Amino acid sequence: MINPEINTFLQVWNNAWSDLPEGAPITDRRLLFEYIADRMRMPHPDSVEVATRFVRSEGRNVLCRIDRHSRGGVQPCLIYMHGGAWMQGSPMTHSDITSRIAEANAQTVISVDYALAPEHPFPKAVHEVIDVARWVSENAADLGIDPTRVAIGGDSAGANLAAAACLKLRGTDAAPMAQLLVYPCVHFEMSFPSYQENAEGPLVRTRDMAATNMMYCGSEENLTHPLAAPLHAENHTGLPPAFIAVAEHDPLRDDGYAYAEILRAAGNDVTFDEGKGLIHGYLRAMAYCHDTRARLAAMTTWLNGMYTG
Repeated sequence: MINPEINTFLQVWNNAWSDLPEGAPITDRRLLFEYIADRMRMPHPDSVEVATRFVRSEGRNVLCRIDRHSRGGVQPCLIYMHGGAWMQGSPMTHSDITSRIAEANAQTVISVDYALAPEHPFPKAVHEVIDVARWVSENAADLGIDPTRVAIGGDSAGANLAAAACLKLRGTDAAPMAQLLVYPCVHFEMSFPSYQENAEGPLVRTRDMAATNMMYCGSEENLTHPLAAPLHAENHTGLPPAFIAVAEHDPLRDDGYAYAEILRAAGNDVTFDEGKGLIHGYLRAMAYCHDTRARLAAMTTWLNGMYTG
């Protein structure tokens, strides 16, 4: 059963999206998402200051939002990528998440405004995330960040990008020391039971996914490329400890289970949260549902343990 507190959130969310005209282009979806997120935004934590920086990547200036705890000093860091099916969303739409992570751990969170599909299909976004991770490592002193305590994470499409970046950066100076993967998508075959059990979502529906996946990947061949679909990587050894959070009522639920299994089989440490009673995108419901706030607290506690362990 879906947590009853989620229902109020869904009413507000679905009503807000009803303003989108039928057949509206992606540009309209993106714009409306920004307005919806702004209307639903929770109060910004007083202890968190916001700044911006640009990172050059393959001919584009990638905007990064920096949520930094006001205590100052050298802080641990989380590089974070927002969800939105690789085609919408921004650091602003997910600022409730990033600012609260910064507040909870007195840390810095750098949120990446990566290039969106379909204008920028794979591998543009993942290349930008990798370049930002390298930039953070190289500029840690200027950013007030401890380069030995830089984690990476994201939700949904953002978790996909985080997992891919860990594969690419493995063994380098910019390799993250931990990965936080919240309801991740890690393959595109839609072959797991959860795609049938939770076909109607809520928030995401299985029947919409094939078109979305192709929009991001750009070709059939890329659907199994390991940096697009991390589950297909030939080797998962030597990856950073992972916190994988799924939602019980989510088509993507079993992606998280499968990735946790393959990481563990390769000798990596995995902490797993089953998200009982929750739905895809549940961190958007923090103002309505106590358990979603508790789940974020579990993530930040785990991150703090990685930083201090």
